[in-house]
Amino acid sequence: MRFIPLCSGSSGNATFVEAGNARVLVDAGLSCRRLCQLMQQVEVDPATLTAILVTHEHVDHVKGAAVLSRKYHIPVYANADTWDSMQAALSDVYPPQRCVFQSDKPFYLKKLCVFPFTTPHDAAHSVGFTLSDGVSKCGVCTDLGHVDQRIIEILSDCGLVLIEANHDVDMLMAGPYPYNLKQRILSGRGHLCNEDCGKALAQLYGRGLRHAILGHLSAENNFPPLAIATVRGVLKDNGISETDMTIALAERDKPTGVFEVA
Repeated sequence: MRFIPLCSGSSGNATFVEAGNARVLVDAGLSCRRLCQLMQQVEVDPATLTAILVTHEHVDHVKGAAVLSRKYHIPVYANADTWDSMQAALSDVYPPQRCVFQSDKPFYLKKLCVFPFTTPHDAAHSVGFTLSDGVSKCGVCTDLGHVDQRIIEILSDCGLVLIEANHDVDMLMAGPYPYNLKQRILSGRGHLCNEDCGKALAQLYGRGLRHAILGHLSAENNFPPLAIATVRGVLKDNGISETDMTIALAERDKPTGVFEVA
């Protein structure tokens, strides 16, 4: 299984996963042209994509989905609530390429098992994904206000997880955002802070996780060294050392690297 974060942040999100004879793009939050450039940087031909999987309708997750789908005849998968909310943005997707999955029920793309699980976020019906080829399993879990035990169970046994470390609470509260936006981000349906990300990873370590990628960092309310240090601090407090769990950081506007998931 190959796992490649192409971009991650409020300006756009996309992750490429190859396994089980399938090639999928989780979210397509930049322009089609830019997404194609990023895929070409990691030697992925956009025309070979099996599907585009959509977590939710926000523009930083779907901006290029319609054009990419139409240009290369790639099916776009989302749940019914998300389709209803993004009809305008994705109106140009050809009807045969509009695919609806049922959240919290697995489906297959070739030999790749895709499990879309409901996440707490202020969207119509936001989901994360686990993807498994029967040997390896990975997870994509960003844009969530909190991590509950159900999500921990779902992400158990993942070899790698891309998880949100969106903001530092003190930076957010001292920053220029209006009060109502701060409250939205801090809510249980907003975004995950660095400390809560660390707590989730500490739980997942006990469920077999050894490799994590921090994603969707806020440009205004976080910065990479702080996110890493905070998450590492929480892990250390739980007896988990740097050699016990590797932590990478998803780049905002370029591929982070190629991760082989065992």
